[in-house]
Amino acid sequence: MAKTKEATKREISVEDKLRALFDLQFTDAQIDRIRTIRGELPLEVQDLEDEIAGLETRIQRKNEEVKALEGEISGKKNLMKESATLIAKYEQQQANVRNNREFDSLSKEIEYQSLEIQLGEKRIKEFKSRIEVFQEEIEGLKNRMEEKKSDLEHKKAELDTIIAETQKDEEALIKKSDAYAEKIEERYLSAYSRIRENAFNGLAVVSIDRDSCGGCFNKIPPQRQLDIAQRKKILVCEHCGRILVDPDLAMEEQEKLQG
Repeated sequence: MAKTKEATKREISVEDKLRALFDLQFTDAQIDRIRTIRGELPLEVQDLEDEIAGLETRIQRKNEEVKALEGEISGKKNLMKESATLIAKYEQQQANVRNNREFDSLSKEIEYQSLEIQLGEKRIKEFKSRIEVFQEEIEGLKNRMEEKKSDLEHKKAELDTIIAETQKDEEALIKKSDAYAEKIEERYLSAYSRIRENAFNGLAVVSIDRDSCGGCFNKIPPQRQLDIAQRKKILVCEHCGRILVDPDLAMEEQEKLQG
């Protein structure tokens, strides 16, 4: 019966598991360094893209408001034309009235339509004033957007240069990382990922340095150091939970990986 991959991994010696974990950590640390070189640039690029998209939306809304006000102005002008036509009609009718009551009634209509024209002129003036404000705001938003686009162009160029310089190395290291991870049991791989995520420096596997944990620098008791040096168990720091390896194993693996 064929063995599962996980069963095959369990048959690997503890020392080989420790070496695989150290190799994985060493490789992932190199990937981290490459990504640190990029720094905050990817986030800055994303923030600028989001800000530009937001400015474009605001400009679009302002333009829609201007268009709506222009529609209001057009509507008011049409109503004013209708009022002017009615005034001319009523004035013509006044010339043919038969009594004062009809004349007064037409005069009131003329007065009402004249007020409508005055009100229309007032509203048009208000709408035009609001349009000027919106147009100034649109111009300001456009200028700001152009500045952000210029910043984005520079940031993208900077990021592209860094990516071009490091992408090949990063891709090669990611392949190595995946290959090392394939050798590790799922439970240890999960623990490694969890520890790495919670560690401020991304280190889940560290060696003993001057009788102390290479991650949190707390002292490791002599007996525990001996247990770690025997490479019979996978042991962790009692203080920070990092997986511990002895200095000799760490040095051997570093020389192998760097060579």
